[in-house]
Amino acid sequence: MKEKLLEEFSKVFGDNEGTKVYFAPGRVNLIGEHTDYNGGHVFPCALTVGTYGVARKRTDHKLNLYSMNFENLGVIESSLEDLVPHDEAGWTNYPKGVMWAFEKRGKKIDYGMDLLLYGTIPNGSGLSSSASLEVLTGSILRDMYGFDVSNEDLALIGQYSENNFNGCNCGIMDQFASAMGKKDNAIFLDTATLQFEYAPVVLEGAKIVVTNSNVKHSLVDSAYNERRSQCETALHELQEAEAKAGGREIKSLGDLTPDEFEARKDAIKDDVRKLRAKHAVYENQRTMDAVAALRAGDIEKFGKLMNASHVSLRDDYEVSCPEIDVLVEEAWHVDGVIGSRITGGGFGGCTVSIVKDEAIDTFKEKLAAAYSERCGKTCDFYVVEIGDGPVIL
Repeated sequence: MKEKLLEEFSKVFGDNEGTKVYFAPGRVNLIGEHTDYNGGHVFPCALTVGTYGVARKRTDHKLNLYSMNFENLGVIESSLEDLVPHDEAGWTNYPKGVMWAFEKRGKKIDYGMDLLLYGTIPNGSGLSSSASLEVLTGSILRDMYGFDVSNEDLALIGQYSENNFNGCNCGIMDQFASAMGKKDNAIFLDTATLQFEYAPVVLEGAKIVVTNSNVKHSLVDSAYNERRSQCETALHELQEAEAKAGGREIKSLGDLTPDEFEARKDAIKDDVRKLRAKHAVYENQRTMDAVAALRAGDIEKFGKLMNASHVSLRDDYEVSCPEIDVLVEEAWHVDGVIGSRITGGGFGGCTVSIVKDEAIDTFKEKLAAAYSERCGKTCDFYVVEIGDGPVIL
């Protein structure tokens, strides 16, 4: 891969003198969806697919950006004086946003760069191609300019740029999973405090299979920001009611147990907001229970909690779509499937399933046939491996 990338860099930029090659992973979330901006727990892992970058520092302020995934766009030229979002800038808004966020932290970027990118994450699949690109850009800037920032900082900078430069009000999970990934481990992260621990993912005789619906989604343009706003309003209503009653302080929906939520939910004045908040609270509990089950070696219970997560995302949070529901429902009917659910922000993208080794071929055949018959579409399958965070190759 490294040789291929260097060869391509030479073709595009004339030679590859003074370059380095970098990689940052995508992620899949095993359970804990739409909890990260609600102060709850998440359980993602980094993947061995992600974004590669070949970078070289320039002696001027020019930015020459090229993606092998969008060859038809050619080299997109910009400069350090133009670190502002433009609709026509397309994908380059992501690396430029990270540069902008570094400068906001007082990390002055004095020289431009030539940058070639190649992503192995299917675009719009919900496996965090944008977070992977943000963490990659951050690790390039750290190395190239000698900035003293940790991997955790890279995650926070990536989230800040996506929130404030790209206009997607995402939580911290995607960037954190990419920046802090550890081979064969998922990350049990409390998004309220950023306290985390690695949990070995031991699936005796089973694998994680990601199924891409090939239904594209864009979080910025979707109802993602609307869901976040609904949860914030619901939280505010709960806080007001609790303050009037002289009750305890509720900092986030993740502070509440399901029982506590049920006792207080009538303070939320809108039925839709009530459902959104219910998902955030119950999904947080499911995530804690799922990690405990995994640690106890109870993979069957882990699978049941994955299934329950999908039902809640479909019915209470309403971020699924007909195609994804077909893939999940069909998966549930295949012998050897331990659990299956939508993963990522929603409105398309991928499902994540835990499938026994002997059932993987049957799983693929049955889902592909049913998806074609019921939706008239094709889906793609990836038997994924859990990888490390960003590296210099």
